[in-house]
Amino acid sequence: MEIVKQPATWKLPEEWFTGDAWADVLYRGEGESRARLNTVRFAPGARTAWHSHSLGQTLYVIEGIALIQPRGGEIIEAHPGDVIYTPPGEKHWHGASPDRFMAHLALWEGDDTAWAEKVTDADYGGPRTSTRTVS
Repeated sequence: MEIVKQPATWKLPEEWFTGDAWADVLYRGEGESRARLNTVRFAPGARTAWHSHSLGQTLYVIEGIALIQPRGGEIIEAHPGDVIYTPPGEKHWHGASPDRFMAHLALWEGDDTAWAEKVTDADYGGPRTSTRTVS
């Protein structure tokens, strides 16, 4: 067993993100392990560009309101405790709502994220479906 030294928090690049976002690497597998686990924090309105992962990605929302959209689908409004799985090769984006900070854990395998164009303001502001029901 070992305590793993954590690298410094890093600001995520403008090529991949609109707005400000930061990541902390929690786990980066070595050898045969290809697992990756990051905490990612988004400022209000910040979001990824469209992208996909060859082996899929799982997000676990830990704070705020997350917006996640698969290409051609509706925006999902996710809340703390929600788990969202994006299958291999599916283009999607994720980020914070316009008025709240958001943090999620991101779990995926390998380093082969395929980045595409940035999400437009029109796409970002589209209709949402919430994971919470109002009673």
